[in-house]
Amino acid sequence: MQRVSGGRYESHYLRAVDPERPRGAWIRHTTHQRPGAAPTGALWCTVWDAEAGPPYAVKQSLDGPPPAGFRASASAAGRSASWELDAAGQEPPLRHLPRAWMYRAPLPRTKLESPRPDAVFTGWIEAGGRRTEVTGWRGMVGHNWGTEHAERWVWLHAVLLEDAPGAWLDVALGRVRIGRAVTPWVANGAVSVDGRRYPIGGLGRVRSTRVDARPGELRAVVGGAGVVVRAAVSAPAGQTVAFEYADPAGGTHHALNCSIAEVHLRVERPGRPALELASAFGGAYELGVRETDHGVPVEPFRDP
Repeated sequence: MQRVSGGRYESHYLRAVDPERPRGAWIRHTTHQRPGAAPTGALWCTVWDAEAGPPYAVKQSLDGPPPAGFRASASAAGRSASWELDAAGQEPPLRHLPRAWMYRAPLPRTKLESPRPDAVFTGWIEAGGRRTEVTGWRGMVGHNWGTEHAERWVWLHAVLLEDAPGAWLDVALGRVRIGRAVTPWVANGAVSVDGRRYPIGGLGRVRSTRVDARPGELRAVVGGAGVVVRAAVSAPAGQTVAFEYADPAGGTHHALNCSIAEVHLRVERPGRPALELASAFGGAYELGVRETDHGVPVEPFRDP
C-alpha cells in the first residue's frame, strides 16, 4: 500500500430513513492514513428502530481500504451487521463548498460533497441478527475527505418534510482551528423547495449564521442567495450514537449522530410566504466535538 508524507482521511457514507416509521441507517466506508503510514480502512453501520429500542452500532477496522459500494459486512466486539443497498434519485450532485478552487486548495482541510443529496434506497440490512428489507427509504449518499476534521462541526440532512414531499436540506456547519484561533461558524450546503435549489451559507454570511448545537438538540439560522433557513432539531431520547473519530495527524473527536431526528424548518424567501416544514423522524443530525463529557455513551470501537 502506498505511503504518503501527509495524513488524510476519506469517507463514503449514506443515511436512509423509513418513510413509514422511525427506522433508519447510517453506514460509512472509511479510509484513514497517518502521516508516512499505509492507509487502513473501516466499515461502520448504525441501525435505528425507535419502536424496538436503542440504536445498534458496529464498526470493523480493516488492514487496507474498504470496498467500494454499499455491499459489505462488519463484525467486532460481539456485534455484527451486513448490508446491500442501492441508491437512486434524479437530483444532481451537491458540492457544498462554493468555489471549485476550494477543492484543490489546502484550506479548508475538510472537503465534502453529496453525490446524491436526495436518494431513494432499496436492498436490505441485517444487524444483530435482525434483517430489515429496505424499499423506498429516503436519504442521501455523501463523500468527504481531507487532512483534518473541523474543530467543531454540525451536519444536518432532512427529508420526509410534511406538505413538501420533494423538499430536502443538506448543510454542513463548522468551526475551524487556524493556529490558536477558531473561526466562527461557517455553513455550506443547500435547501431544495418547490423544485428549486438554493445554496446556503458561505464565508460572506458568517455574521448572520447562528448556531446553538448541543447533544441531541440544534437551533440554527443560515442565510443564502434569496433564502433564510431556520432549523430546530431534536433527537429522541436514547437515540443518539457516539463514535470516536481520529484526526490523521493525531487527536480525536467524538461524533454524535441521530439519523431519525425530528426537524422543523422555516424557509423564508423575499416576497413569498414563509414555508413551515416539519418531519417527525426525517432528519440526520451529527455533532462533532472535542469534549468527552457530552453524556452520550461512546461505542467501544477505537479509531482508526
